[in-house]
Amino acid sequence: MKILNGVESVPSDWPDSAVSIGKFDGVHAGHRAVIAELQTVAEREQLAAVVVTFDRHPLALLSPQNCPRTLVSAEQKLNLIAETGIDATLLLEFNHALSSLPPREFIENILVTALHARFVLVGRDFRFGAKGAGDVALLRQLGLEFGYTVGLIDDVKPDGERRVSSTWIRELLGAGAVRDAGDLLGHLPTVRGMVVHGAARGRELGFPTANLSTDSEGLIPADGVYAGWLTDAGARYPAAISVGNNPTFDGVAQKQVEAYVLDETELDLYDRVVDVAFVERIRGMVAYAGIDPLIEQIRDDVARVRTILGP
Repeated sequence: MKILNGVESVPSDWPDSAVSIGKFDGVHAGHRAVIAELQTVAEREQLAAVVVTFDRHPLALLSPQNCPRTLVSAEQKLNLIAETGIDATLLLEFNHALSSLPPREFIENILVTALHARFVLVGRDFRFGAKGAGDVALLRQLGLEFGYTVGLIDDVKPDGERRVSSTWIRELLGAGAVRDAGDLLGHLPTVRGMVVHGAARGRELGFPTANLSTDSEGLIPADGVYAGWLTDAGARYPAAISVGNNPTFDGVAQKQVEAYVLDETELDLYDRVVDVAFVERIRGMVAYAGIDPLIEQIRDDVARVRTILGP
């Protein structure tokens, strides 16, 4: 996949394109349905398939107090889109200049002049331009002038009622339902971050953990213990993952993600950026009366992780 950072990076000889625009937060099953349809049209019409998205949630600029936490970082989003096999992604910086573009200029500058759009695929509730003034009707009207057609794609509704959305996935992660969230995403919920030094309590207990920096990328699920995977430079390891502030010990104020890699007690991950993916929640966080019951619980957690992840 070719990554185009801003309209100015699009080559002047860019080919005619099939384009879809959106936040694509999480690159969930609904987004993947859009991309699959876009690729089908692009192949049939011999067009380049292009996703246009943003480097942040628009509300991060327009109304920070109302901006939800994003499911993935911009880098994670680009990686997930690349996995679909799309030809290119145009990543736009959502700044004041972009947010103030009138709908006509948004379409003319980005879709027509830069990407030579011949087909534009959007959802029925698509809005664009300053203050969301543009809608599907205007998009179609401008298409008659600029020479592109508009396609609409239906919502993906796994239960027949509620459409897949980033909001629904945030709710599931907030409840620790990572398996259900993964089903809607079409991939495992994943946090990416640098492994930093912690208090070394896990090592003292016989279960050394990789502690992620507090500025990790991706939405962290609810406090608890999870079965999952830690991936480092392409190598994937089964892991028991703890999320929370470790209530058994005092002085742990910040929410932490700690991953114990099964059977790899000598693995050195310090200062490495790793992915921690969540498969299933085992239990919530509990404060234990002492070290011995905590160790016994960790042993049980590890056994359950083995069962969930398999050989």
